[in-house]
Amino acid sequence: MNALQVDIIEQCKRNDRKAQLQLYQQYCDGMYVVANRFVRDSMEAEDIVQESFINAFAKLDQFQAEVTFGAWLKRIVINKSIDLLKSKKHMLQDLDEVHLKVVDEPYENEWLVDDTISIEDVKQSMSQLPEKYRVVVTLYLMEGYDHQEISEILDISEIASRTQLSRGKAKLKALLKPMYNGTRS
Repeated sequence: MNALQVDIIEQCKRNDRKAQLQLYQQYCDGMYVVANRFVRDSMEAEDIVQESFINAFAKLDQFQAEVTFGAWLKRIVINKSIDLLKSKKHMLQDLDEVHLKVVDEPYENEWLVDDTISIEDVKQSMSQLPEKYRVVVTLYLMEGYDHQEISEILDISEIASRTQLSRGKAKLKALLKPMYNGTRS
């Protein structure tokens, strides 16, 4: 973290409203994108961002410079987004782990799609996934979390995380198949 960032955070710790506004303006747009990826509702995403900043400023004394402020804040935004989804009972349904199988790591890391498919196509297709798959795929693919972290965030087993990622990825690949003559190949 650079000296300017450290100075702004120190000012925020002293409840300097101008510094808080500066930090808010620096991160609000990016945090909105993160929240909206999860809740897919602009008003709820805005609320999550506001609540996350309030929470972050209230607990700023707990911030350790082990990670950047942005990474710390992003974790708060993700947790608040998932809490909202859980509270709306749209969250993951318990899976019977007896029927789950562990996914091969090499297969799991293959995210190959046709060269004609854009990032926007991937994002659009991800938004069409069932929520339990979309959340895990988003955490893994977009946010870079591993299965241990996903299992802790979502309060599911690592096996459930791997399975939901595998199934989500299969559905995503099906959605991303190029269209030829009005039909998917």
